Amino acid sequence: MIYVISDLHGYPHEKLLALLDKAGFGRDDFLYILGDVVDRNGDGGVETLNWLMYQTNVQLILGNHESMLLACAFVFDEITESSIDSLTAEKIDMLTRYQADGGDVTLKAMQKLSKENQQDILDYLRDCPLYETVNAGGKDFILVHAGLDNFSPEKNIEDYTVEELLWAWPELTDVYYKDKMTVFGHTPTVSFGKEYDGKIIKTDTWIDIDAGAGFGREPVLLSLEDMREFRF
Repeated sequence: MIYVISDLHGYPHEKLLALLDKAGFGRDDFLYILGDVVDRNGDGGVETLNWLMYQTNVQLILGNHESMLLACAFVFDEITESSIDSLTAEKIDMLTRYQADGGDVTLKAMQKLSKENQQDILDYLRDCPLYETVNAGGKDFILVHAGLDNFSPEKNIEDYTVEELLWAWPELTDVYYKDKMTVFGHTPTVSFGKEYDGKIIKTDTWIDIDAGAGFGREPVLLSLEDMREFRF
């Protein structure tokens, strides 16, 4: 079985493991996390990243919050005259914006790790894909963090920019590829209306699985083969 979950945003790691256990997730299954493991709600994201590095059947797809963490990786550099000189106004602004968007909790958790552990996490994130294409239950899926901004049916998935894949903010009326289903997070489903609060949204061409864990709700684990949903 292929499962997807998204936007955990510091969700307690032990609860993620319990949710996988509830779904019967095993060695022959595969889990894709569609970005934004870190930030906002606690240091569970860093614990999950440390776990992810050693999983052979779990893959993180890069989210905008992991991308922001990488952009602020300079905070983990050794303090030298050279590193101080390279601390530009642009970097300071980037760090301030990341902290304001919930990154402060992740930076503090990372600072507690050894330098080697910090670099291992950063290297892992640098290797994470922006999207994956899979077949499950006889259907083709595109798995991506935020959707497909500036969508065109003539545009191949590999032609989208990083910004279009990490920062898209779809409308309910958006239509994506008709021969494959696009699955993403990033936009909490409650943003589309209170009737979607805590729920997955499924249209004819896309599925939004961000049930709002970043804002205190429970995440939803989705099986792509049969569209079964698992939650606490």
